[in-house]
Order: sequence, then structure tokens, then C-alpha cells
Amino acid sequence: MRFRQPLWPRFLPTPMVVGFATLGPVGRMRRAPGTWGSVAGLLYFTLFFYQLGPIGNLLFSAIGCYFAVAMCGEAEFRLGQRDPGSIVLDEFVAIPLCFLGWTSLLTIAPPWVIFLSGFGLFRLFDVLKPFGISRLQHLPDGWGVVADDVAAALATCATMHLGAGLWLLR
Repeated sequence: MRFRQPLWPRFLPTPMVVGFATLGPVGRMRRAPGTWGSVAGLLYFTLFFYQLGPIGNLLFSAIGCYFAVAMCGEAEFRLGQRDPGSIVLDEFVAIPLCFLGWTSLLTIAPPWVIFLSGFGLFRLFDVLKPFGISRLQHLPDGWGVVADDVAAALATCATMHLGAGLWLLR
């Protein structure tokens, strides 16, 4: 199966493509741009996804991921670099997936603990890329940029729900 890079971003001006992919100044932070992109993603989640159930989260995340694949892939091409650290749109759109079904975790922790835990686990999985996540980076174009972050977010979600289940069994 061949993943194809969306064609429509080719018609957009370079400053717009790179601006979206880097979240403007967020990707240009000198230290840990991926962490800052994740912080922006957490804010994005709390502002737009907080009230959504899992289906709404999945639907809007899928749209965001498609947009990120298009923008990140085109930005890679225009910058002439493979998944540069300045591209942080992938972290931004993946973060909401960390919190699929997050309200079920409220039985063991307040929202701020859930959000902090999800953020920390996501950064850990995004940096270490366990469970074969690192292989996803080899997908072509923007798919490789976004897929590893989506996998890290889903691993975060699964870890938090597994941890909550184990906590309740004690």
C-alpha cells in the first residue's frame, strides 16, 4: 500500500506552509521545540476537545492529522530536511489522542493530573519511540512525520487506561 502525499499544499505559499508546520514561532524555539509543540497541543485539547467524547475526538483528530500530513510533508520538501525539529504540527495534532476516554480516568485522578500524566507520557514515548514506533518514521513524506506521534499518543492513552485499570484492581 502506497501512502501518497496530498497535492493541494503545493499551491500554497512557502511562508504559509512552513508557518503552519512550525506553528509559527513555536517551532523556532531554541530549546525543545517538540515539547513546546506538545504544550500548544495540550492547550488545543483543553480549548477544543475537552467537552468532546471519544468519537468527536477521533473525528477531529483525523481531520487534524490529515492536515498535518499535508503541511508537514510539504514543509519537509520546502525546507529540504527530513522531519526537522522545527516542524511541531505533528505533536500538536497528536496530543488530543492521548486523552481518548479521559473522563473515565476521573475516578482515580483530577483532570490536571490526567493532563500532566498524558503530556509526560507522550513526550517520553515521542522521544524514546518504543514498541516499534520508530519504524513509522520511515513512512514517506508527511505520513512518517505524523504517524510516529499518533502512535506515541495512542500508546500514552493505552498506558493511562491500563494504569487506571490496574489501580482500580488493587
